[in-house]
Amino acid sequence: MSQTNFLIGRGELLTHDIKGPKRKPGKAEVYSLQEATRRLTPQFSKTATALDSLPPEACPGDFGVARLTMNPSYIARSFFPVAMLRTVGLESVGSRTVKVIPDGWTKKGTPQECTTTELFVAGKRQAFRNLKGWTREIEIESDEALDLAHIEKFSVFAPEERIANYGSKRDRFFEVGVHLLPDEDRAFVQRAFARYAKGVEVKVHSDLGFTAGNLWFVPVEGKHGDVERLAEFVFVRVIRPVPKLRGMRPVQRTGGVSVGCSLPTEQPLSSEPKVAILDGGLPKQHAISPWLRSYRVLDEDADDDPEGLEHGLAVTSAFLFGPIQPNGTANRPFAYVDHLRVLDKDANTEDPLELYRTLGFVEQVLLSRQYQFVNLSLGPDLPIEDTDVHAWTSVIDDLLSDGDTLMTVAIGNNGERDRQSGNARVQVPSDCVNALAVGASNDTEAGWARAPYSAVGPGRSPGVVKPDLMAFGGDAAKYFHVLASGKKPALVPQLGTSFASPYLLRSAVGIRAILGTELTPLAIKALLVHAADPLEHDKLEVGWGKVPEDLMSIITCPEGVARVVYQGELKPGKYLRASLPLPAGGINGNIRLKATFCYASPTDPQDAAAYTRAGLETVFRPNDEKVKDGKANADTKGFFDMKKYATEEERRSDMGKWETVLHGAKSMRGSSLKNPVFDIHYNAREAGGRATGAEKIRYALIITVEAPKHVDLYNEILRAYAKTLVPIQPQVSLPIRIR
Repeated sequence: MSQTNFLIGRGELLTHDIKGPKRKPGKAEVYSLQEATRRLTPQFSKTATALDSLPPEACPGDFGVARLTMNPSYIARSFFPVAMLRTVGLESVGSRTVKVIPDGWTKKGTPQECTTTELFVAGKRQAFRNLKGWTREIEIESDEALDLAHIEKFSVFAPEERIANYGSKRDRFFEVGVHLLPDEDRAFVQRAFARYAKGVEVKVHSDLGFTAGNLWFVPVEGKHGDVERLAEFVFVRVIRPVPKLRGMRPVQRTGGVSVGCSLPTEQPLSSEPKVAILDGGLPKQHAISPWLRSYRVLDEDADDDPEGLEHGLAVTSAFLFGPIQPNGTANRPFAYVDHLRVLDKDANTEDPLELYRTLGFVEQVLLSRQYQFVNLSLGPDLPIEDTDVHAWTSVIDDLLSDGDTLMTVAIGNNGERDRQSGNARVQVPSDCVNALAVGASNDTEAGWARAPYSAVGPGRSPGVVKPDLMAFGGDAAKYFHVLASGKKPALVPQLGTSFASPYLLRSAVGIRAILGTELTPLAIKALLVHAADPLEHDKLEVGWGKVPEDLMSIITCPEGVARVVYQGELKPGKYLRASLPLPAGGINGNIRLKATFCYASPTDPQDAAAYTRAGLETVFRPNDEKVKDGKANADTKGFFDMKKYATEEERRSDMGKWETVLHGAKSMRGSSLKNPVFDIHYNAREAGGRATGAEKIRYALIITVEAPKHVDLYNEILRAYAKTLVPIQPQVSLPIRIR
């Protein structure tokens, strides 16, 4: 029998730190100091006057908040106006992306509409009054002068601009995002907001609020007119109606004979992985007991939601067995599972505050740190927005930022809604950068496409590629069959991203069950992205593509292929060189290189324009003999196509480097490679500017070398690196076929 070539591990032993390149001089200025002063002085005066007209109770501690819009030529973190803000007594409390037509830019030609960063800056109202006089005192060529010249616009943050959506006249519950001061007593703003709200007859449900970064998300209750007055409070970032939870109603079965199936008799493949399904609970009678490690309700005083029970069982069935063939035998589970009821009877009442309760339960589970693998097939019925990060996304991303947990999230079944309005876009919280957002395909076979109901991208930047991955979720022509309630195994037809998401988690857990703890959850995430195939489909529809049905194709290497896993940590500001392993005598013929980087990143929810704190600049150097005169390093060759991530103006800045997943492939001649390397630079930022005291981050890198003419490539690489690289061997006895 021929040997099975499993993934090659310990790639991280082929990495080492290198010196960084010399910094390039700054770019040409759009505005001179004189022009900047002339343009901005009237805007400073107007802003100060508008802030002075607000009632004192709307400005706690005499604070005001204004909007500072950067010229689009200067949205990289190195241009963050640190010196100016510090000198004038203002600080950034958040940011978002906006579209502007600037008066000037560094490009040739007439300025066009483009994306830039808008900062929310807070300070005493006196500091805003002083700005006009300060412009007369600035020294030419000082840091403050440069900062001033990079500003496109300065204006008040008007109350009406804070209301994202009024909703309908019937809406009485609203969600408010409130900016907190980074270094001061946070409770000071929260107390002042509660007082102000009481004064305008709006009830604040503080006990249900969440703090993420420097944002406080809190639900309030009140009439439209009163909520409008609430928007005058200077620290309010956004007001919108509290969204409803996504519908959980399953596909309506037609009457008739119930279809049966057989369940496996074996234990799961491994008892090691800790897996949680966060959903609507389980019915009293079900057939999954042999594989259910525990069942817990997070609120024992609340009753079950009948629809939630059916949904919860269906989602758990999708994780344990995948789609079950009618009258067939279900696949063997890879692991035991815990089901945690985070959604209950109260969630379906007219009280939209239950959405906050549900998020509280999700947070509770993630904080317990008990699980390496989690699925969430529920969330708000709300498409994502570019300008603001929702409470659900903020809380979950923060808890996943250490890279210890792999969480799959269903993207939503709103794909048939209107695209133009953005209503078909992936739903909150599938815009998490530290989770895997899963869309639904209509088939398991080769000719698959996006199921029509599956939501579409793009995600927000960073996190542009959403969905991350696709898995089968069922279609009207081919349902996803799951277990129905009752002790006897019977099937019910379903369709939805709710089932695609746990089905993908099944693949992730399968990899962990087979290969053991050698691979981190982050490396498994990278492997799944690496193995995905988009076919010819648009990235907006299918993200990186659909994951193969056969797990063995992900964790093994066929003839002429070597797949190497690198896992390690990156230090902020440092440069890491990762060597690509090649046979001792090089490679003949044409080859294809494929690489996927994944890393977990801390986030700044208040900074939608600079959400991830960690970013990777990655360059590929294929040949160490090709060095230009005067250069310390070999020539680079493009590898990760930034068009995947950003518009032109965003690529001109540094947006692509803040993505937490990078994936690319290149075909070339084997003879063109000579000691090829990836150089990786970890940038750190905080609140959009340079970070102080950033932490190390974890990364995973998967590299595949395909050389069809080099049949024994795998073994030759292992021989060439016998002291470092080793195959990652299975930890369990494998059946002939793994699905």
